[in-house]
Amino acid sequence: MINGKTINEIKIGDRASFEKTISESDVYLFAGITGDFNPAHINQRYAEKTMFKGRIVHGILVSGLISACMAANLPGPGGIYLSQQLKFTAPVHMGDTIKAEVEVIEISIEKNRAKLRTFCTNQNGDMVIDGEALVMPRK
Repeated sequence: MINGKTINEIKIGDRASFEKTISESDVYLFAGITGDFNPAHINQRYAEKTMFKGRIVHGILVSGLISACMAANLPGPGGIYLSQQLKFTAPVHMGDTIKAEVEVIEISIEKNRAKLRTFCTNQNGDMVIDGEALVMPRK
């Protein structure tokens, strides 16, 4: 098994990223799993009448890419995601390629915690999510 980093292996400024193109299937599967059938996400005729002029991806689905980035890379396997603050700054549309990034901004060795800046950008470099997370790296 591949293990993630310990608090002693993490440094301020460490970064990681994860990228995925969000498909229509991703949106419908997420709606089915969570029960979030907001028509802004699944009903094109309804969504065309909104300020977005079409369907948008669930913000929480997009934020899940941050979790994937942390689980795979920083702190990696064995780390625990303790909290997350999010600000949704722009809509995500089906077919957008989203890059989730995390950067270590604070470390507490004695508490075994790291604070990460978390953000997602689309294929045009536009920020769609900005936030911070607290993680507990593996022992």
